[in-house]
Amino acid sequence: MMSAPTTLDGLPVPIRETEEERLRDGHGRAITDLRLSVTDRCNYRCVYCRTGTDGAQYDDLPLEAYARMVRLFVSLGVEKIRFTGGEPLLRRGLPELIREVRAMRPKYADGGLIGRLDLALTTNGHLLEQMALPLKEAGLDRVTVSMDAVDAETMERITRVPGSLERVRAGIRAAQAVGLGPVKVNCVLLRGFNDSQIEAFAEFSRTEGVIVRFIEFMPLEEPSAEENERAWSPERVVGMDEIVARLERVRPLRALPANHTSETARRFTFDDGRGEIGIIAPVTRPFCGHCSRIRLTSDGKLRTCLFSQSDHDLAGRMMRGASDEELRQWIRGVVEHKEARHHIGEPGFLKPSRSMVHIGG
Repeated sequence: MMSAPTTLDGLPVPIRETEEERLRDGHGRAITDLRLSVTDRCNYRCVYCRTGTDGAQYDDLPLEAYARMVRLFVSLGVEKIRFTGGEPLLRRGLPELIREVRAMRPKYADGGLIGRLDLALTTNGHLLEQMALPLKEAGLDRVTVSMDAVDAETMERITRVPGSLERVRAGIRAAQAVGLGPVKVNCVLLRGFNDSQIEAFAEFSRTEGVIVRFIEFMPLEEPSAEENERAWSPERVVGMDEIVARLERVRPLRALPANHTSETARRFTFDDGRGEIGIIAPVTRPFCGHCSRIRLTSDGKLRTCLFSQSDHDLAGRMMRGASDEELRQWIRGVVEHKEARHHIGEPGFLKPSRSMVHIGG
């Protein structure tokens, strides 16, 4: 008698449902990626994100509430979960939440032959050195680290935290050492702040074995009185064409194929194969047509796009006693109306109802 198939870690391969039941929006896009913010708090005050004076504005939920939400989305076909914030490493008990999510299994075939969810985390890296091993042991697959400069002075100017570069680099090394890789390093480029760092980041990728991803500045910052200093404008955006031209001065670039259809970054390596660069260009090269993402804020609000003008209270429905099946049907109804695309730079564009730090990266 043949034994039942198992995954690489010895667990039964989940029974697959038909693809027609997978969670999709009204444009036919399959929703496979969940960004979950586990706290609104952050220990950095990056100029493109925060005012430098305002703190957390929204509550955190109990970890068991996040676990139930994730389980709902996994049952609808989500296969990739990214833990975000705020700064997620500030959230006490995070490894326990990751361990519980690791025990869940994807529902559909796209989860891969090994039948595992893909678990990632985005962090500013400040606490990563001491957290890397507990995160790996809990079942996290990899980390993305936000690091907006490779020299200390520029980094501190952006984060407004002394010693931030040293802490972040130590966190990257710790993540690599425990196997949370390949480590990705995200750099948001702002003209006049850190656009001088492009070439240095190319060398950083080549020497440190990380994937560096440049991100075009988006209108997601907290409003403040410093509008002339930090507000989004087209002139502050360092676009993809300029980034590519600057990188070509380091060494000739060679394009790499996308890892999957909904990948946000255009991938490159250099002519000698050393280093990898990604460019995420939502302003000059929008990729909304293949969007597979949905977002949950730290207070349990469902957002269908970074630039949504409203959010949807999943936590409130849970607290009022809705069953899992009722919540699944409600989620399907919300996702059906997911936006086709953003409208950055177009007449009448409105910033989202929350800034990035209060949504989750």
